[in-house]
Amino acid sequence: MTASPDKYSILLERCRGLAPVPTAVAHPCDESSLSGALDAARLGLIVPLLVGPEAKIRAVAERAALPLDGVTIIDAPHSHAAAARAVLAVRSGEAELLMKGSLHSDELLHEVASLTTGLRTERRLSHVFAMDVPSYHKPLFITDAAVNIFPKLADKADIVRNAIELAQALGIAAPKVAILAAVETVSDKMPSTIDAAALCKMAERGQITGAVLDGPLAFDNAISKEAARIKGIVSEVAGDPDILLVPDLEAGNMLAKQLTFLAGAQAAGIVLGARVPIILTSRADNVQARIGSCAIAVLVAHARRAPLTTESL
Repeated sequence: MTASPDKYSILLERCRGLAPVPTAVAHPCDESSLSGALDAARLGLIVPLLVGPEAKIRAVAERAALPLDGVTIIDAPHSHAAAARAVLAVRSGEAELLMKGSLHSDELLHEVASLTTGLRTERRLSHVFAMDVPSYHKPLFITDAAVNIFPKLADKADIVRNAIELAQALGIAAPKVAILAAVETVSDKMPSTIDAAALCKMAERGQITGAVLDGPLAFDNAISKEAARIKGIVSEVAGDPDILLVPDLEAGNMLAKQLTFLAGAQAAGIVLGARVPIILTSRADNVQARIGSCAIAVLVAHARRAPLTTESL
């Protein structure tokens, strides 16, 4: 997942010895998505089931010199059908993970969210960026920057629960959650600060478990102990969060992309809250981001079978 070879190899090493997970890859009809799935298979992370127009998949593979020997292809005429058939593969037990290919995220998530044929649970779907920021001392999880546009309080509770479970699946027993806002004080003029305070009270009352929450926190005092000290903030989370819960999608998306393009961060993306983890990559993602996303999904899938006991990232 990371720009640092050491941290990246640690993530892959955590997957060593784990059985590759059958993964339905929806419409891998360009070189980037097809090679990402095949690279993950070569590394022993997944067993890909390529779902899409077979002739088109084979043509892409031939142009890019990508071997398809022994790879299962499930023919589907177009991207809509590929998304539906990939979801069906999970429902029927053919696959244990779902991976986005060269189709729009909305197209795949529409099928996932279907009340009758999808993969919904009682938990709201949400996206997590697992990031390696060179200037930060440990992996950083940002949520939600891709699915929920303007989440309400109940949505945020599910978003943070999803992120906590992801961190725990990666070996972080009690992740620290910083609930971000523009300021660190509660104000009725800024609804995100009220949501943050309510989430912290929910954690105190056992409605959100498994993590230490604090907020509202502005980004500076969430990330920097010194900034928090200067502002007189006494917090177990400030300066050491594992998870940043953003107020809305725009804030999260801009934060993640700023860290990627200005701070040299590497980001892996995954959607949680469905029956299985969903590997949601972008066409702009590099090889490490794609493989990192697969590795994280594999660890989550295995953690759901039996809790991991290895050390955190």
